[in-house]
Formats: sequence, C-alpha cells, structure tokens
Amino acid sequence: MRELSHHVLDLLENSLAAGATQVVLRICEDSGQDALTIEIQDNGRGMDAETQERALDPFFTTRTTRHVGLGLPLFKAAAERCNGGLSLVSILGQGTQVRAWFQRQHIDRAPLGDMASTLLGALLSSHADWDLVYEHRVDRQVFQLDTREMREMLGDIPLSHPAVRQWLEEYLQQGYAELYAEQA
Repeated sequence: MRELSHHVLDLLENSLAAGATQVVLRICEDSGQDALTIEIQDNGRGMDAETQERALDPFFTTRTTRHVGLGLPLFKAAAERCNGGLSLVSILGQGTQVRAWFQRQHIDRAPLGDMASTLLGALLSSHADWDLVYEHRVDRQVFQLDTREMREMLGDIPLSHPAVRQWLEEYLQQGYAELYAEQA
C-alpha cells in the first residue's frame, strides 16, 4: 500500500468486522528517536491462539469474500522494511491489539497519508455503532478525538448529519495542520 493510512483503514475495518464497539488508535511520531508507532486496539471478538498465529500468513483469512488476508502481512512487511516490526496480541472474547513501529525517516517508509480523510470515511461508514478514541502525537504536539464525547454532546444527532460531518472534517483538518505546524 502506498500510504500507511490505508493500513490503518484496513485494521479499522478488521476491528469492526470482529464486532468491536470501541477502537483506540494511537499514532506517535518522535523526531528525536526517529520513530513512528501506529497502534490499534479494539474490544472485538479477539482471536484464539491458532488464529492469532496464522493471522500474519498472507494465505489465511477468516473472511468469506476473499481467499487471502494480505492486510497484516503487508503492514508487517512495510514496518520491517523500515527497521521496524509488528506485534499482534489478541485475547479471545476481549479484543486485539496491533502495534507497528518504523524508523520515521527511513527512505523506504511510506508516507502516513491523509489520516483525516481516512478517519472521516471510517467514522461515517455504515458501521454506526462504534466509537473511536484517537490520539496522534508529533513530538510535543498532540491531537485527540473521542467520538464518545461527541456522541454525548450530540445526543440523537448522528455523526453522519451534514453539519456534524462538515464540522468533523474541519476539526480533523485543523488538528492535522496544528500537529505539523512546528515541523514546517
């Protein structure tokens, strides 16, 4: 995949397919340590030991719509190409955590991509019954989004309402602009 945001979207979709109602996404970019970490943790079904062991095999998938499961193996390969790695921890009935780390300035590291659009698309997809707790750090700057707080303030108004969608898009774009302002 050309952008790491596509891997994030794939993992979000995996979480939702596993019945997650809450997903925690943390991205940390540390210039001083030359490190980029992406972590996704969900409260979905989790995996038994055998499934967890096979999850990094590209010829294994639990989906019935395709016969290969390239998401995790490609993400792992992308991390390993950049002096990093990937860990997968899953507990049946409790959820799954995927953590990938990269040398941030490695010449082969794919760009993070348009995370604002990725998150907006995921949040406004047909999966309305899940919440995202998102934290993105770039050195000392932090951007956070918690849809549980948003839903509490909105009451019965869905995130997909046009005015909410517009606000959310602007909030995400502004948050990213502020995250990277110090970098420029």
